[in-house]
Formats: sequence, C-alpha cells, structure tokens
Amino acid sequence: MTHGGSSATTTSDSLLSGLRQTGPARQAALTELHELLLRGAHHELRRRRDLLLRMSQAEMDDLAVQAAGDAMIAILAKLDTFRGESRFTTWAYKFVLLEAGVKARRRAWQGREVTLEDESWRRLADPSPTAQQSVESTDLLRAIVSAMERSLTPHQREVFTALALNGVPIDVLAERLTSTRGALYKTLHDARRKLRAALAEGGYDMQHHDRTGGGT
Repeated sequence: MTHGGSSATTTSDSLLSGLRQTGPARQAALTELHELLLRGAHHELRRRRDLLLRMSQAEMDDLAVQAAGDAMIAILAKLDTFRGESRFTTWAYKFVLLEAGVKARRRAWQGREVTLEDESWRRLADPSPTAQQSVESTDLLRAIVSAMERSLTPHQREVFTALALNGVPIDVLAERLTSTRGALYKTLHDARRKLRAALAEGGYDMQHHDRTGGGT
C-alpha cells in the first residue's frame, strides 16, 4: 500500500512539473492530463447513467470529451492556485467530476420545459389536506405561501419555486436564466432567510421544524 501511494504521488508530481514547463515536456503532460480527465468524465457519466438513458454511446463519448476539455481549460487557468494540499491529480479530478455532472444534468433536461413564471407554489395552500397532513402542517403550508407572496421578490419566488419546489437542477436554471450558480445560490439563500423571518414573525419555529424533518 505504501509503495502504491508513493508511486501515485510521484506520478502526480511529475504531471504537475510537466505542465509548468514548455515544449515537449508540457505537451506530454497535457496529453497525460487529458487522458486522466477523459477517464474521469466517463466514470462520472456512467455513474449518472440513470439521467442519460436515452443517450447513445457515441453521444456519451462526445459528452465526456466536452467535459474533459472544459475541465482542462479550467485547470490550466487555475494552475497557479494549486497549493499542494492534496495530490495534483486528485485536485484536477474534481474539476472533471464537476463538469461531467453539470453536463449530465443539462443533457437530462434538454428539451424539457422550465416554466419560469410558475405559480405552483400557490398550490401549497390547497385547502383539502391529504390524510397524512395534520391541521398544523396545513396551516404551516398556508403560512409559507403567504410569506412567499408578501416577502419575496418575483425573482426570488421564481428561483425558490424552480429549485426548492420543482427540483430543477441549479445548473439548468442558471443556463435558462443566463445567470450563474453563485448568483442563484445567493438568491435562494436570501429567499430562505426572508421566509424564515416572515414565518418566525407568524409564530412558527422553523429551527424546530427543521429538526423534525421539515424546513423551507
């Protein structure tokens, strides 16, 4: 085990060294890195095969090449930020796992409509509770709908509904809204904070609710 770990570290260090050189050494390192990333992309896409059931092997291969290429661009752009806190290959591998995951989610939603003016959130306050819903939980849902209407901006309602209620992947929503993951995460965070504050004013202890399995 020790020998294997040492060998992997040596390979990782050698790859990083090659990328920081010029000429044939750098070119060889780029080729090696691309092969590593391509393997990683294929691995991640196979792991997410349930999202890509209708995709042919040729399309899977193409998606893997795209993910490896985009990951490589990102790695080279951030090469100077690598601090050696892990093996370089481990650090680089994370880039391609992210890219492949994003591409898989986007491909799975390709052709599927994302309704951006969706008011399905209003249906949370359906006055006919199911057998599983207690009066208390129905009241809470009505309070959430009221809080969404009063406290959130239209954009915050749009993002909260898509991400938190309708399960749209954040990568897909970012693409449809020509936004970024970071911007949408902030919008979702702000929306949750406003809802919690509004519900707290109405006497609902959302921290307790979170501990018992609910939460906004």
